[in-house]
Amino acid sequence: MEAPADFGVYVHIPFCRHRCDYCAFATFTDRDDVIPAYLNALATEITRSVECGMPRATSIFVGGGTPTRVPPDSLMHALTGIPRTDDCEFTVECNPDDVTTEMMRVFADGGVNRVSVGVQSMQDHVLTSLGRTHDPANVVRAMTFARDAGLHDINLDIIYGVHGESLDDWRRTVIATLELQPTHVSAYGLTVEAGTPLADDPARHPDDDVQAEMYELVDDLLTAAGMANYEVSNWSVPGHECRHNRVYWSQGDYLGFGSAAHSHRAGRRWWNVRTPERFIEAIGEGRSAESAGETLDADARRIEGLQLSLRTTAGVPVESFDADDLMMMNDLLSVDGGRARLTRAGRLLANEVALRLK
Repeated sequence: MEAPADFGVYVHIPFCRHRCDYCAFATFTDRDDVIPAYLNALATEITRSVECGMPRATSIFVGGGTPTRVPPDSLMHALTGIPRTDDCEFTVECNPDDVTTEMMRVFADGGVNRVSVGVQSMQDHVLTSLGRTHDPANVVRAMTFARDAGLHDINLDIIYGVHGESLDDWRRTVIATLELQPTHVSAYGLTVEAGTPLADDPARHPDDDVQAEMYELVDDLLTAAGMANYEVSNWSVPGHECRHNRVYWSQGDYLGFGSAAHSHRAGRRWWNVRTPERFIEAIGEGRSAESAGETLDADARRIEGLQLSLRTTAGVPVESFDADDLMMMNDLLSVDGGRARLTRAGRLLANEVALRLK
């Protein structure tokens, strides 16, 4: 029997203790009083979706915000209604300061089999520049607690190109990350998002050339440690690629639950209301929490699919580029077996290369 297509579930937890200077996500530091009502509404939204024939999830990703900001047993209870396959990848994002042995055990008992820890940097002054508040030592502690609970599939998120971060600072962060032996690393260049404190402070904006050098360094170090780059910003031990993210990169179907969560089914995308209060109100009144949506036409969907695939090691069919463009970008693309794939130099310019897709 053919295995069902991958189907993802994203759950948004919009609560944070502190908002980082670079963050533009739908997160709130002053709404903890609505956490119980929010989790109840979340469970109700999930139940309604199941009653409408929601497929079994092959991956669940709980993000935010800070999922570890809410009581772990209450979170797991809210998510018990999600139907899932036996091999479902179930990830929860964790702030290292919040992680306890008991929390990890509750997660594991609830079916969680993968955690993603927000490290960003292992250098105190870099964390301060980002507006982060966690102690790097707590990252080590969080890894220990996760493994003690049987959670060995662990992603670490790190960020490069921060104001005041030297190449040697970045090297130390990557080496410290590798010493923790994660199965997956996501390394992102710092981006400036409108409406954030970072955007309002041009002196802290990243330098493109510095970021390029830092990208090459992290790729060298992770590759030497046996991790393979399988998407521009993601490396893993073979066999530990993020199944959930692959749903996004392949234009697969997924449902988002909670405020500001996005969904996609068969070419239609939609997203929920942004604030937890409006989400609670809509669900409580028996209404959909959907705020707006869009359906891509066939050509726009085709181009988007190529843009996403280009970022991965799958690449795109060689005929996705004009022959002249392939020749012009021969240092940015490698061609083999009828596929065009980004070289490392191409990964640094992925957005520019994508503009040449046809």
